Amino acid sequence: MHHRLVDVPDARIHVVEEGSGPLVLLLHGFPETWHSWRHQLPALAAAGYRAVAIDVRGYGRSSKPRDVAAYRMLAHVADNVGVVRALGEETAVVVGHDWGSPIAANSALLRPDVFTAVGLLGVPYAPRGGPRPSEVFARIGGDEEFYVGYFQRPGRAEAEIEPDVRGWLAGFYAALSGDAAPSPDGGSPFFVPRGGRMRDRFPDGPLPSWLTEADLDVCAAEFERTGLTGALNRYRNADRDWEDLAAWDGAPLTQPSLFLAGERDASLGWLADAVAAYPTTLPGLVSSHLLDGCGHWVQQERPEEVNRLLIAWLRALG
Repeated sequence: MHHRLVDVPDARIHVVEEGSGPLVLLLHGFPETWHSWRHQLPALAAAGYRAVAIDVRGYGRSSKPRDVAAYRMLAHVADNVGVVRALGEETAVVVGHDWGSPIAANSALLRPDVFTAVGLLGVPYAPRGGPRPSEVFARIGGDEEFYVGYFQRPGRAEAEIEPDVRGWLAGFYAALSGDAAPSPDGGSPFFVPRGGRMRDRFPDGPLPSWLTEADLDVCAAEFERTGLTGALNRYRNADRDWEDLAAWDGAPLTQPSLFLAGERDASLGWLADAVAAYPTTLPGLVSSHLLDGCGHWVQQERPEEVNRLLIAWLRALG
């Protein structure tokens, strides 16, 4: 795998590349790095594609601006266009997981001239709409705080995570896995008791079967070096994105698309309406799969199955 930094407007983006052929741009989510695509890069290259995974801005070796507003969706879309151009290409297929999924979707929505097809893993496409997101977060959870709301205040989540980055990551990865054990009090890890911490609901026990100690070390080392602020700032732009994307309210995503998710991914529960709306919001959907027994980390939990489905979809694009 070839690593390099490429300059794009207002940022430098760390790129990991393997193979040649049509460009497939891979976008990770929270709290990960390009390494979450380690199983897909060689498989895509062997299938004849130019596979490129980046550290999204705020992560790993990519730029980490101080201003929270620098992590708005428009900046991520601009980064992706800049990466495609810096690699000497005019177009690409974009594929994202977790936060990478809405970043991929909005990249395709705003720049259909660049992103000709879009793959969404874990998080379904949901067009901009409804009330201001911060108002929604405040209503979710009742006596408990929805984790996205918990992440909003700068410094609060960092104070929980950064004293023990490796331990926090291990617990978070385990909590969202398909084989996750129950939390100590039986509550959801996506809701924080008032005055409590997210990690209080992470399961005890060994790492998930799909995550080796060495792989955890790779991710932990990056976040120990950089801290979590850049990663968390994506969540802190929900209201700003809602304002920025007003012109695309309810807009369908029309390019040929793929949706892949784990059947045990909790995201499917609170985003079930988004999936049900796909005939209207995602009319280009040509491949949709729920993987039995799989949790949130779909391309890591089921790499061979994801590779097979992803490559079949790419080949069908022609």
